[in-house]
Amino acid sequence: MRRGIAATALVAALALAATACGGDDGGDKAAGPVTLTWWDTSNATNEAPTYKAMIAEFEKANKDIKVKYVNVPFDQAQNKFQTAAGSKGAPDIIRAEVGWTASWAKSQFLAPLDGTDALKDTGDITPSLLKQAQYQGKTYGAPFVTDSLGLMWNKEILKKAGYDKAPTTLDEVKKVSKAVKEKSGVDGFQLRADAYFELPYLFGEGTDMVDAAGKKITVNSPEAVKAVDQSKALLASPGVAKLDVTADSYAHMMDAFNTGKVAMIVQGPWELTNIYKGAAFKDKANLGISGVPAGSTGKAGAPTGGHNLSVYAGSDKAHQAAAQKFVGFMTSGETQAKIALKNGTLPTRTSAYTAEVKATPGISEFQQILSDSARPRPELPEYSSLFADLGTNLAKILQGQVSTQKGLDATAESYKKLLKDFS
Repeated sequence: MRRGIAATALVAALALAATACGGDDGGDKAAGPVTLTWWDTSNATNEAPTYKAMIAEFEKANKDIKVKYVNVPFDQAQNKFQTAAGSKGAPDIIRAEVGWTASWAKSQFLAPLDGTDALKDTGDITPSLLKQAQYQGKTYGAPFVTDSLGLMWNKEILKKAGYDKAPTTLDEVKKVSKAVKEKSGVDGFQLRADAYFELPYLFGEGTDMVDAAGKKITVNSPEAVKAVDQSKALLASPGVAKLDVTADSYAHMMDAFNTGKVAMIVQGPWELTNIYKGAAFKDKANLGISGVPAGSTGKAGAPTGGHNLSVYAGSDKAHQAAAQKFVGFMTSGETQAKIALKNGTLPTRTSAYTAEVKATPGISEFQQILSDSARPRPELPEYSSLFADLGTNLAKILQGQVSTQKGLDATAESYKKLLKDFS
């Protein structure tokens, strides 16, 4: 959970909440049309048009249900929903990042979906994704889209540097980056100073921010220190882009990659639509996608991310029933396949990976990454709240403001306040 809600966020949340049903529209009466409010947290430019088209298709088949679509910026959605849910004015449905689901279930903001129209044929859903939507044995989200992180690379630039394949270890990343700089004059690799993007380095050293099963804080363990030191070593390597810690660092990285000013980045499938619009990838075949490079253990790992569709527990029975029906439609294999073809996102149902979907550039590569090296998040409601402090201290470490150990020790201290029963 984030540590505080600004007054502006509160005002915005209450304004959005006013558009939601939240039990204020018709009580428990099932008769008559039902209007649902859906807060979607996807990219308003690239993804939203497809979802609006799916809404129209759903409404055509369900004349008694209307869906009011509201796009809420992803970086504001967590606080806004928590504020709205606490005042019993949240939307009937929300597209929730997988890390939010258990926390909101613990707070009793979400309705369990087991046995409802929202969760049919669960055997078709990737098991690890279904598990990420559960809390204490009940399922509080229908897996909607999934993702992970992989190494994306410009094939043309690497070929000029003498490489036909992507590097598979961090030492190889350094070697290739140096060659790219010497042969092409552009940066070989750009590292993103962000806690989520640091996870592959932690996984590559056999650790995580915490050991949820053992109830241990591991973010300042020797393995974690080694992982962050690997990131520091990358930044110090010839041919690797200088660290960018500006507010627009993410946009800068993507612009550099899309225009061919950097050859390799670690990124997720949610950027595929934008990347294929870039000048460097007008020929889609020029984009290489492979697993994240391995650390010193010889193993590679990437986080399993994605989003669930969840139903607000505060909505009345009629709205919950209608919301369950809509969620079931949106997360069905047929609908997910249509969305994948338009948005390039990864479905959560096996049946959605049709031959046509698999032929879509980028999807089969990320499906392989999910199968080979992606790690599901632990069932820990506080897990998504761990990123903020790690991100703050990681930036200080990579800028040389504090030592790796001191920065990670500070992170561990903040975790102790959040995870009181962890050692």
